[in-house]
Amino acid sequence: MTDSGTAPGTTYDLVILGGGSGGYAAGLRAATLGLSVALVEKDKVGGTCLHRGCIPTKALLHAAEVADSAREGEQFGVRTTLEGVDMGGVNKYKDGVVDRLFKGLQGQLKARGITVIEGEGRLTSPTTVQVGDTTYTGRNVILASGSYSRSLPGLELDGHRVIASEHALTLDRVPESAVILGGGVIGVEFASAWTSFGTKVTIVEALPRLVPAEDADCSKTLERAFRKRKIAFKTGTRFESVALTDSGVQVTVAGGEVIEAEVLLVAVGRGPNTTGLGYEEVGVALDRGFVTVDSTLQTSVPGVYAVGDIVQGLQLAHRGFQQGIFVAEHLAGLAPTPIDEAGIPRVTYSEPEVASVGLTEEQAREKYGDVEILNYNLGGNGKSQILKTAGFVKLVRARDGAVVGLHMVGSRVGELIGEAQLIYNWEAYPADVAPLVHAHPTQNEALGEAHLALAGKPLHFHD
Repeated sequence: MTDSGTAPGTTYDLVILGGGSGGYAAGLRAATLGLSVALVEKDKVGGTCLHRGCIPTKALLHAAEVADSAREGEQFGVRTTLEGVDMGGVNKYKDGVVDRLFKGLQGQLKARGITVIEGEGRLTSPTTVQVGDTTYTGRNVILASGSYSRSLPGLELDGHRVIASEHALTLDRVPESAVILGGGVIGVEFASAWTSFGTKVTIVEALPRLVPAEDADCSKTLERAFRKRKIAFKTGTRFESVALTDSGVQVTVAGGEVIEAEVLLVAVGRGPNTTGLGYEEVGVALDRGFVTVDSTLQTSVPGVYAVGDIVQGLQLAHRGFQQGIFVAEHLAGLAPTPIDEAGIPRVTYSEPEVASVGLTEEQAREKYGDVEILNYNLGGNGKSQILKTAGFVKLVRARDGAVVGLHMVGSRVGELIGEAQLIYNWEAYPADVAPLVHAHPTQNEALGEAHLALAGKPLHFHD
């Protein structure tokens, strides 16, 4: 265990257990506001997102995009061929991105005077965290212990043939074939990347559609695109068992069908890291392993807060960031506005991408009853035609009211989510967005054109 930073001793205004997205964001903001901060992390600051999640997977997906560009250059009049994928080179590129960001984060923490305590921490009272033989005391404590890759009962991960996402990120080869158990964000992203690298992929999803948390129209469009890319998927299909073979795995699904592949990637979601950390012993209430919190993210124990993946809801790094900032500002007396979970943007970085914020059509009908729906086809958008991408922008509006949901599918639409989340969070009406000037030619225009159409003055509108 080592300390780094400038804050001396073992007593602080704030002790944070976990140095991932939520924990380090809380620390950086709290230090900026003049609080002394100790940040406890057993592995590396940056957590799952930086080292085993968001950043390395998106680097992998960018490499996959480059592979597709090389393979498909002729359709743009550029004679290119894909000679192959060097996973050693891909991993060197990916690890380089992670390493640069990691060093930058370490520098930020040091510059803010945050004491980083390397070691496994345990909550021992409402104001203390023990690391090894040392007890650190905080006027307040934030729990930010993150999440782990779930599996299913009886399904053991061996890290070689039956793997989770963290194992998939360190493979030294491109699998010839893979079964992916789970058609949510993680499963869909790996299916997309591996297919671009040349892997034959089959997704097995127990629910009726891929990305089942998204709007049904998004799922339908993504499934159509995956069929075109020859990505096989079986929805409404339960996993039964897996057997190891000399060459890989045999996966049996409901109905007795057996699928053979080199690897099985288990992508059935992430569970909260709350076991064995002293939470329950100190009186922190849990619900199915998740820490329960109030509107200020305070746990059942006064002075102890929780952020990130251990709090029930969207398991997204940027949610953790914002929760960490919120708690830091709350403790500093700034009275921040509680976070609207529906206002947190969501992006699946497959090809095509899926991006959304606010309510799905189904959720909006449940809440408002009468709603207006508009689908703007990207066929009417010049930049989308240049990119040769298909998809749509879907707006969900409370009848004669604000836009309460925005859903998009298409290459690079994740980059449009910034304006979309402003429209939702500022409760904009179509007529508020319609006069705004969107640069031409950009995909961003699709958001403007969709709002023009919903405001009753369509321009380049394609059904």
